[in-house]
Parts: sequence; structure tokens; C-alpha cells
Amino acid sequence: MRVPALTLEQMSLRQREVRDVIAKRRGRFGGPYPVWLYNPELCERTEAVTAYLRFESKLPLKLRELSILITARFWDAQFSWSSHVKEAVAAGISQAAVDAIAAKREPVFEQLDEQIFYQFAMEMLRNHFVSKKTFEAAKQQFGDTGVLDIVACIGNFSTLAMLLNTFLVDLKSPPPFADIGTRPFEE
Repeated sequence: MRVPALTLEQMSLRQREVRDVIAKRRGRFGGPYPVWLYNPELCERTEAVTAYLRFESKLPLKLRELSILITARFWDAQFSWSSHVKEAVAAGISQAAVDAIAAKREPVFEQLDEQIFYQFAMEMLRNHFVSKKTFEAAKQQFGDTGVLDIVACIGNFSTLAMLLNTFLVDLKSPPPFADIGTRPFEE
């Protein structure tokens, strides 16, 4: 990691408070949060949005997990991918779709909601806009709040991916993307 994780002795009272809240909510304090903790206000607010999107959003769990995989692969965020690939499959995303996303191939989804979600997310990421046809399909499938949550998921998990990559947050498993390698831009 490009910045060392703060020890308890190095943390301010505010940093310890934020760390304790996150550790209690998530059962651990890891991933991007040791980096974000350098700015405890940002850490607290970002984690709150992430917690809502992961655990409370009205989108089905499988689509919340799919949003993490889509953005992780788009940004080549190996930490996010490794942390969520099993959860996405357990939540109902087919292994074939996961494998296609990992290989940067167009996945074939078994469920219409998965296909609409993927199309919407990829148009946002690739084109920076969503076509009228895709927007209307998403609105019909997920409603206005659901569409807003899709945008929030992709934006939030993109921010997370950029942080993980920029600060080279350590993988706890073998790198999942052979085309990226283990330590890009570390020279």
C-alpha cells in the first residue's frame, strides 16, 4: 500500500471513532478504509454511502454485487473483484457471466434484469451517457429510485476502484486479471 495503515497510537480520537464504527458495522476494518481514514470525515461519509448501496439499496443483492464486478473490471480493480466475485455468484449471477466480464467479453445473462442492469452500467462507463432506449428499459424494470441507485452504485464503486488502484491496496489473493499483473505502475 502506498500509505501505511495508521496504528491505533497514530490515530486521532476522531479517526479511532470512525474506525470503530466501520469495524462494528462490517465486522472488520480493511480494504479501502485504512487509506480513507487519513481523512476521517471523508472516510465516514464515503463508507456510509457504500454501506447503503451494498446493504440497504432497493436493488436486489445480485445486482448490487454485479455493480461491484462491472466497475471492478472496468477500472481493473483487482482487490474489489477478488473481494466480491464469490458473493456475486452466491447471490445469483451465473459463473459464465462472471467469467465473461473477467475476460472483458460481453456476458450472456439468464435474467432480463441482469441484462438491463449490465447494459445501463456499461453505457454509463463506456459512453458517459445512457441511451433513451436503455434508460427507459431500466426505468420500467427498476423504477426511478432503482435507476438512481444504479447510477450511485456505479459512481461509488468507481471511486472505490480508483482509490484501491491509486494507493495499491494489497490483494489478499492471487491477482484475478492476468492482463493487468500484480503491481502496475509501481516502477
